[in-house]
Amino acid sequence: MLSKRARARWLGALLIAGYWGTPGALYAQPPAKEIPQIGEKLPAPRPLLAAPNTGLLAGQPAQIDLASAQRLAGVQNPEILLAQERVEEAAALRQLAAAQFLPSLNVGTDTDIHTGPLQRSTGQIIEENRGSLYLGLGAAAVGAGTVNIPGLVWSGNVSDTIYTNLVARQRVQQQQFSSQAVRNEVLLRVADAYLELVRAKGRLAVGLKNRAEAAEIARMTANFDRTGYGSQADADRAATDLEQRDTDLLGAEGAMATASARLAQLLSLDPATRLDAADTYVVPAPIVPDPIPLPELLAIALTQRPELRERQAAIRAALLELDSAKVLPFSPNVILGYSAGSFGGGSNLVANGILQADGSVLQQNRFGNFGDRQDVDAIVFWSLRNLGVGNLALIRLADSNVRSERLRQVEVLDRVGAEVATAYAKARARFAQIATNERAAQDSEKAFQQDVVRARNNLGLPIEVLDSMRLLGRSRYAYLDAIIDYNRAQFELYVALGQPPADFLALPAPAPKAK
Repeated sequence: MLSKRARARWLGALLIAGYWGTPGALYAQPPAKEIPQIGEKLPAPRPLLAAPNTGLLAGQPAQIDLASAQRLAGVQNPEILLAQERVEEAAALRQLAAAQFLPSLNVGTDTDIHTGPLQRSTGQIIEENRGSLYLGLGAAAVGAGTVNIPGLVWSGNVSDTIYTNLVARQRVQQQQFSSQAVRNEVLLRVADAYLELVRAKGRLAVGLKNRAEAAEIARMTANFDRTGYGSQADADRAATDLEQRDTDLLGAEGAMATASARLAQLLSLDPATRLDAADTYVVPAPIVPDPIPLPELLAIALTQRPELRERQAAIRAALLELDSAKVLPFSPNVILGYSAGSFGGGSNLVANGILQADGSVLQQNRFGNFGDRQDVDAIVFWSLRNLGVGNLALIRLADSNVRSERLRQVEVLDRVGAEVATAYAKARARFAQIATNERAAQDSEKAFQQDVVRARNNLGLPIEVLDSMRLLGRSRYAYLDAIIDYNRAQFELYVALGQPPADFLALPAPAPKAK
């Protein structure tokens, strides 16, 4: 039951609003309510529904923190593992290029048997039955020539072999820096996914708090309407606001499930596993010290970004390929061979006859006269590919590749500078927004508490608290988002710098001022 002073204040407000007044009032007059008497039973209030639940967050979640997520991504993320395999591939190719300095080893045997006519260099046709056998280092020892497949053989172009090995070294470094860049990018995405999980968890907590306060306002407004001094419209507005808070809760639950699925994908976990952030508080996490000016940050990025170092390795490889193409016409092609084994044979021209029963002598080919044999072969020659036109084309191709790699380096330089400047601006702006939103949250909290006290002391309408509660809910969400966005900007800036060592980010203590 309201006091006489509160009843007079409430009736005066109704007259000013035009609900009761002169016949020319602008608003329609609702039917008057009977004021309940003391001890009279009030009508049943409108039931307030419990907080909704989507069922997405049922069961016990798996707790995970950012450090564990980063370590797990480094072990299980397929993008990082694929980048590491590219490094292994480049290392294997480098090993293959270095192995070209070593000769090849051939061990085998061959036999050669001929029966029938042959023509000598003088043109004479002779009947010859001969055979030979070779066993040892090398193979294909036929006739009076050298061993056609040497036992130890090295063949190739000298400069091409040298430069191929040098280029392969640069390719390994290029892939190493590329793998580091992929790792940094994936870990940044893991940090973003984790922060989104923290944001969703925080929004769910804020939503629950906002809903509890909205439920209290809806209860107060409904009770005030039951006394006969409120209006059904105010009670309906408060109930509608409560239902909107329920919608926010459902959205927060969906956001948590979505953030969990995204993080599980980056960590290569079962998507049915529900992850929950271990952080119970959302606090600003400055990774890069704020006093470092932008020019110094740009200088750090130029020395630490793996993408730039990858481009530098690619340019060095392209320059080596250009030098190789230029010296190729003047570099000799070399074939070196050494063979050693046992060789023997015979023919009907020199073989001893075999006495037959009738007294005749049969001349047969046979294997005999075996002994040790050694062959050393050395061949050196120079070659102009396609009468020199092919060599000129190789030089032009390598020169174009150098220019292309330098342009790619400029492109990466521009991108790195833009990323550092953008992340720096975001971090500074988000940090300023934290203080602004913190003050807004504190002021809205004070205003809300004051309006609640006024309403409970019958100094104001319960519906008036609704606006304060809406402002408080928005300020809480804004404060949470400002902190999460600041932490994300810090991670972006740290990765934009190439994740430099701590000493790169440490600033010397300022010198004391002279008195």
